[in-house]
Amino acid sequence: MTRPHLTDLPIRALTVDDLRRCADLSEDRGWPREDHKWGLLLAAGNGYGIDAPDGQGLAAACVVTSYGSPHAKPDLAAIGMVLVAGRYARQGLGRRLMTHICDGVLMGIPLTLHATPYGRPLYEELGFETTGRAEMLMGDFRADAAVSKPDGVRVRPAAGEDIPRILRLDTEVFGTDRTHMITRLPAFADRLLVAEDESGNLLGYGALWPNMDTHVVGPLVARDTAGAQALVGALAATTDRPLRTDIDVRHEELLAWLKNRGMVSVAFNAVMTRGLPGLPGDWTRRWAPLTVAAG
Repeated sequence: MTRPHLTDLPIRALTVDDLRRCADLSEDRGWPREDHKWGLLLAAGNGYGIDAPDGQGLAAACVVTSYGSPHAKPDLAAIGMVLVAGRYARQGLGRRLMTHICDGVLMGIPLTLHATPYGRPLYEELGFETTGRAEMLMGDFRADAAVSKPDGVRVRPAAGEDIPRILRLDTEVFGTDRTHMITRLPAFADRLLVAEDESGNLLGYGALWPNMDTHVVGPLVARDTAGAQALVGALAATTDRPLRTDIDVRHEELLAWLKNRGMVSVAFNAVMTRGLPGLPGDWTRRWAPLTVAAG
């Protein structure tokens, strides 16, 4: 029997039961396995994959995280973790998967993704435009200089009663509802902190979650640079692992502050959108995403 061409192989939905296969695919392409992150994305989003014709795991995969009311068409969908196994690279599988998602499953829905220089040409062909940039930083955060806390601002661990307030602030800053993602933070993150003013009004929040041998700072929402610094400093004080985060390049002051404390620039990703001129919400208070894979 003649085997079907690679680009004719069926695309199927992925579930949390595919977590190991997804992590194996990451490892195949030289990425960290990132089991913890894959678990969140597969639980909160929708995974799509192509089984390898040789029976060895997945040939390709990606995850879509949709935002907005669960009872209506999504306001925004983020595409992430687009991967093709090395032995099937450059044979049209990535294009096949992305075309199926963008022009089929998500047709008519505004889209966003973070693109590496390698993936950007394909996304441009699919109608995505670069509307921003993010800089990935990694390193051992040095608290050798005091973190200046804004006058009248208190940073403390989040409690259960803070979740509704975090959700309201996050929707305002992110520009659409992502309750299904934010409500998973207490279980997903090792630390979840909030920043308040003297009257107890919520000014920002930040999370620290484990990823292999690092801790990732994200999401990070704050009123201003000083508030973002206070949250990062407080989060960093709770771990001995190197930190990793992705900062919007327009936040130049925060980037310089992090680099002065041991963080090193690792890469730049293009923030791309299709069907909208840029990400919704208030970028001035949105400092770092939970993960670039989820927008």
